[in-house]
Amino acid sequence: MPSSNPVLIAGGGPVGLLCALLLGRAGIPVRLFDANPCLQDDPRAATTHPGTLDVLAAVPGLVDDMARVGLVTPIFQFWDRPTNTMIAEFDHAVLKNDTRHPFVIQCEQFKTAKLLLERVVKVSNVEVLFNHTVVDVTQDSAGVTVKVDTPSGQQSHTGTWLIGADGGRSTVRKQAGIAFEGFTYEERFLVLTTPFDFAANRGYCERTYFADPEEWCNCFKVAHDGPPGLWRTVFPADSNEDPEKTLSDADVHARMQKFFPLPRQHDIVHRNLYTIHQRVAGTFRQGRVLLAGDSAHVNNSIGGMGLNGGLQDAANLAEKLIEVVVGGGSDRLLDLYDKQRRTVTNEFVQSQTIANKKRLEARDSETRKKNFEDLRESAGDPAKAREFLLKTGMIAMQQRAASITLESA
Repeated sequence: MPSSNPVLIAGGGPVGLLCALLLGRAGIPVRLFDANPCLQDDPRAATTHPGTLDVLAAVPGLVDDMARVGLVTPIFQFWDRPTNTMIAEFDHAVLKNDTRHPFVIQCEQFKTAKLLLERVVKVSNVEVLFNHTVVDVTQDSAGVTVKVDTPSGQQSHTGTWLIGADGGRSTVRKQAGIAFEGFTYEERFLVLTTPFDFAANRGYCERTYFADPEEWCNCFKVAHDGPPGLWRTVFPADSNEDPEKTLSDADVHARMQKFFPLPRQHDIVHRNLYTIHQRVAGTFRQGRVLLAGDSAHVNNSIGGMGLNGGLQDAANLAEKLIEVVVGGGSDRLLDLYDKQRRTVTNEFVQSQTIANKKRLEARDSETRKKNFEDLRESAGDPAKAREFLLKTGMIAMQQRAASITLESA
């Protein structure tokens, strides 16, 4: 039977909320702390891959709701920007026998969080506390205690386990003394959002990647508040340049005109600049402290794998924690969580996103030629297209995780 002490969760984004929902539905008391006054609605991750949709289907109605407020996009393309030529097109339909969801759903992160919170608040044994910031963590063999800054002063809370889902700058990870190994890219990523319809006016699909030896670009559509939606463009930006200059009207419009020239200026409704890291925590478990999502791993956004990896973490962790807390299983299952998720994070998310960036930014003419040949060959052969999409759709990642045991190498 579950202990009367709750599982504590730091972080109220989609990863923390999914953990809370799955644990709460299993009868486990949960207390979730989030530093923000409410759910954040900033435009962040949007792509949800087939492998993650299969996981989220365990929550009744969630995938259907995501499709309702998002965009179902089965196709994505690679283009060569200097020649304005489409190199390859991939259709997730080739995965129809591998997944119940042979498509991607473009559902902004804040919408996914909202849909999860709507379900969480209906679970009586889950408590969500906004404006509560975890600032200190201690643990022993019996439990874990956190100090939390709240509007009424600092409080202490004790639980059986603590899940750190509090982002890339995770206090939980730092308090647990867990290293965050990897590197930071020299350039930043600039995100510019516009209502300009790239499908109607340029023939691009709703997920399009542009290779360019000077300045690559990603271009994808989100539903926003409904039709006609918005398009996000992502560019590399010089990290040595003053951010105010990079984000200035003059530089923003010059960049858009260089890539997508118009007889008028593009309407830019949102702009942001991000520092990009490729890092993985040294362990996803330190005693009674468990990490998931950005607290455990961060990566560049090309291919949309970051939040997907975090949601897959949450489902894997919740399944094992339920077995430990409710089923009386050995806590070695949580070592298996660490081994499975850290292995596939390195083998798939880290390696794939690094490769995605290198493919788009390649400068050597022979390398670019080989990249394009490989993409054309993969797209043109159904068997190779399926293999390619099993990886990019994060289904192969789930299969690999399931094959890992504590005894396997």
